Amino acid sequence: MQEVRAVIGKEHYKTTVHSGTHQLISDEPIVVGGEDLGFSPDELLASSLAACTAITLRMYADRKNIKLEEIEVNVSVSWDNNIRETIMLKTVHFKGEVSQQERENLFRIASRCPTHKMLENPFQIITSEI
Repeated sequence: MQEVRAVIGKEHYKTTVHSGTHQLISDEPIVVGGEDLGFSPDELLASSLAACTAITLRMYADRKNIKLEEIEVNVSVSWDNNIRETIMLKTVHFKGEVSQQERENLFRIASRCPTHKMLENPFQIITSEI
């Protein structure tokens, strides 16, 4: 099980997020009272999907000896509270010598990263006190 810890003091809304020996800053944009010191929580969610997709594609390309110089994954997140639906739009761009068949396989693999699978499945969020 992966675990992260987020700590916020009195600064609006600078939050330090810890995972093992790593840490990053999350914040809200200035327009909502933050200081834009790091990724917003929505950007962190989108970055999880983008990074996992890119890593999965790189692993696959390396295993199959596909000559990719670079993989770019862009993810945008939007939601509609009226119909309670979240939409994540993921676009992928490959730079390098990629045949049509390899491209089709890469796009198929792009939907198979662990984070993509996790987000497609129903899930629960359980809140408790430490």
